[in-house]
Amino acid sequence: MNPRVVAFGGGHGLSASLEALRRVTGELTAVVTVADDGGSSGRLRAELGALPPGDLRMALAALAGDDEWGRVWAGLTQHRFTGDGSLAGHPVGNLIITALTDQLGDPVAALDLVGRLLGAAGRVLPLAATPLEIVADVVGIDPADPGAPVEVRGQVAVATTAGRVVAVRVEPPEPPACTEAVQAVMEADWCVLGPGSWFTSVIPHLLVPEMAKAITGARARRAIALNLSPQVGETDGFSPETHLEVLAAHAPDLELDVVVADESAVVGGDRTLREAAAGFGAELVVARLARDDGTPRHDPQRLAAVYREIFTTFGGDAAWR
Repeated sequence: MNPRVVAFGGGHGLSASLEALRRVTGELTAVVTVADDGGSSGRLRAELGALPPGDLRMALAALAGDDEWGRVWAGLTQHRFTGDGSLAGHPVGNLIITALTDQLGDPVAALDLVGRLLGAAGRVLPLAATPLEIVADVVGIDPADPGAPVEVRGQVAVATTAGRVVAVRVEPPEPPACTEAVQAVMEADWCVLGPGSWFTSVIPHLLVPEMAKAITGARARRAIALNLSPQVGETDGFSPETHLEVLAAHAPDLELDVVVADESAVVGGDRTLREAAAGFGAELVVARLARDDGTPRHDPQRLAAVYREIFTTFGGDAAWR
């Protein structure tokens, strides 16, 4: 079994997914959001008009080779400069990706080259060919009218808002999707969404029209991994089924085959979550997925075991669609 898998997301959530999936298949592609506007990525985006490289770098590091060469180069790309100078806060990998993109004139070629340097166990591609801006409608911000939606712009602002996000969109509204990423989806056996920041790393993939069409229309089967806990600011107070409800609101044409949830999500029974999954046409798979250190992070080995079972049980050939 060596299914062709495309994993979608950004940041730490996508890294956890990739660390698991690389244990299951040698045919792995990561499609990464390009909306980050904070930190080093935000600076490079503002100063050079570059695709924000931070989440792309993290995905490459998660796929880096297990040998000494891969570990050394992964460590270097993740190394962040300190101090008070102009380089302070920049990870080396962000600069390498941006410099190669500038030199080659093609972000995909740059990412492929960095992947070769790291001995990556898969390919990393951007969601879109241009940087995206996350725009959200948030309630609970205006003290004079807490129920009134207020527009909040930018990934960092949305992810850390003190209000409650009710809807999200991207600008430009019809950005060009990465051609290679769309092609990977069309050739995939499985598309895997999540875990990750729901409004800023997971849902945006379904807001780029060309990519949304590819995901919903592809022959691939589709799985989504739910987060272990709500994210402070972005999904405060969300139950597991609420995550699925807002996903359905933003992607009404999306069908799923499997929803993966940690056992903590079904304390007191799984009926409500199972019904929410069934709304997508999906089966609910519940397993112990969290690390043992008490942090709300997925354990790669446990997540890998679940994906291995899912891919075997449901099969890699989804031509029935």
